Parts: sequence; structure tokens; C-alpha cells
Amino acid sequence: MRNRPNSDLARSITRRSAIAGFGAAALALTSKGARAGDWPTRPVSVIVPYSPGGNTDMMARLAAQYLADKLGQSFVIENRPGGGGSVGAIAVSRAAADGYTLLFGASTQIINIPMLQKVAYDPAKDFTPISIFGAGPYLLGIKASLPVNTLQEFVTYVKANPGKLNYATAGIGGNIHLNTALFVARAGLDMVAVPYKSGAPAMSGLASGEVEMYFGNASELMQHTDSKQIRILAISTLQRIAQLPDVPTVAETFPGFDTSSWNGFFAPTGTPSAVLGLIEKHAIAAAKEPAIVDRLNKLAILPFGSTQDEFKAVIERSRVANRVAMKAAALPIIE
Repeated sequence: MRNRPNSDLARSITRRSAIAGFGAAALALTSKGARAGDWPTRPVSVIVPYSPGGNTDMMARLAAQYLADKLGQSFVIENRPGGGGSVGAIAVSRAAADGYTLLFGASTQIINIPMLQKVAYDPAKDFTPISIFGAGPYLLGIKASLPVNTLQEFVTYVKANPGKLNYATAGIGGNIHLNTALFVARAGLDMVAVPYKSGAPAMSGLASGEVEMYFGNASELMQHTDSKQIRILAISTLQRIAQLPDVPTVAETFPGFDTSSWNGFFAPTGTPSAVLGLIEKHAIAAAKEPAIVDRLNKLAILPFGSTQDEFKAVIERSRVANRVAMKAAALPIIE
């Protein structure tokens, strides 16, 4: 997150850059003499650093199936949760740089965790970003029994009850925690953070009234737009989205506020450039495939499909922005 977290990311979603050519895919891979046409000759492992069933896992499976169909080899999803995603990241960082082990990850293990604790990998040195597949906004949901109907009314109500209301987070130091902490700081609220292990129990906490607010993934909250227990007040991106046209943006109340998450492919550093280019090419195409776009849109996930250079730029902006959010969350940063 950031002072204007991922604003460039959100704008790049609506103003997609022209996709670069992939002439590199025709080049010789390494001094070993391998060529892009030789890859893949056996199944490719795609490490997902989270449990099955979540947003990251769902996107990884959609992208992996598309790559398998186009390249004629299996792309096998391996879920390796733990440590906020660091367990899966460590496995990929130690894998051979031959294109047969990929990470389908998020900023949590690439940016957040290494800034908050020592990990057994260096995200800048051990991974090569390939392509962002999808980006997800956040929805701000509150307990429906609260006597408010708009974001401004909610802010006024919280300020009239300092320290008395709680908000849920899906873990400590993850994107949802940072997104929420940034909003709370920007709005000048005094609320108590209640950490849950993941999004599902955080949603349950909001629905049961254990907490008064959850600023979580849109895919988790959008199904509750007509709920009697949860009231959706705002979305985190600069612009409203087509799936939820009646939900205002946080930026309509707090100009410039803009957050979203991203998920995409990484490879161990040293993976042949032609293999990277081939994965990049098909990942971009997958994010434009109508059936995949429709599936993602139904979950309020925005199809992305970035080039390697675009992905690197997003990571750098996210790193700067997340540092701001971590300070807002009073988290100790490893310098």
C-alpha cells in the first residue's frame, strides 16, 4: 500500500501499455545451447504459496491451464502455504533456473515479508518477475447494524467513538492489513486491529459482529452487497468498477486513495530469457482470453497481463508505497 498506493498500477489497468514484442523468444537460451523451442519437454511445477481455494490459487490454475493448452505440457499447481507465502517462495528460490519451477506469487512474499522479517531468500536477487496476471481491489465492509450508510458517516461515527470499534485483518503485515492501516491513518481513525489467520475467518468475524469493519478482497465481500449482516461502503481503486457500479470509491471521500493487490508469475533468477519471454507472451494472452476475463470479472479481479518491464516497475512502486503503509501500521521495518 502507499500514500497513493499502486495508483500507477490501477491506472495501468485502465490504460494498458502496448505489449512489447517477444523476439527474444527466438534467441538461444544459454551457453548450453538450449532453445525456446525445446521448452517445455516435461511438466512444469507452478508453486502457489497459499492454500487451495483462494484468489491466488484460482488465478494460478486458470493461467496454468491456459499455458498447458498452448504449450502442450502439464503445468502442475503445487500449493505450499506457510509463513505468509515465504515457504513457497523459498522453494522456488532454491529450484533450478531451467523454467520447470515457477512461482505464482503476490507482493506479500516479494515485498512485505522481506521488509518485516529475515527470510531465506532475496526477492530482488533470487526471482525474475515475468507477468502480472490479475489485480484485485479491496472493498470496505462494515457491520450492517451500525447507524451509518456512507463512508463519511462511518468515519464521523468512528471518530465519535475513539478506541471502541474494531477492524479485522487477514494476518499481520499482509496486503489487507497494510491496506486497512493506511485507510485508518488517512481517515484519522482510532480503531483496534483484530488479526485473523486469513480472509475467511475475517469475513466471519464481520458477519457475526465480532468486528465493525473489514477492508478485504473484493472477491470476498462482493457477494455480500445485499447482505443483512454486512454493508459495503466503498471500493479501494481510483475509479468505480463495472461489476459494482453503485459502490463509491474511497477516493470520492479521500481524494487520491488508491490500493489494489496483484498476482503473477516469477521464475528463479538465471532462467533463460527465451523461456521467460514465452511464459510472458502466453500469460499476457491468457489475461485477454474471454472465458478467463469473464471468470475473473465475476470475482471483481481485474485481468492484467503485464510485460516483464511493467512488472518490475510495479514492484518498485509497490515497495515504496508499502513502506508508507507499514509505517502507518506501526510495523518495524528491516532496513
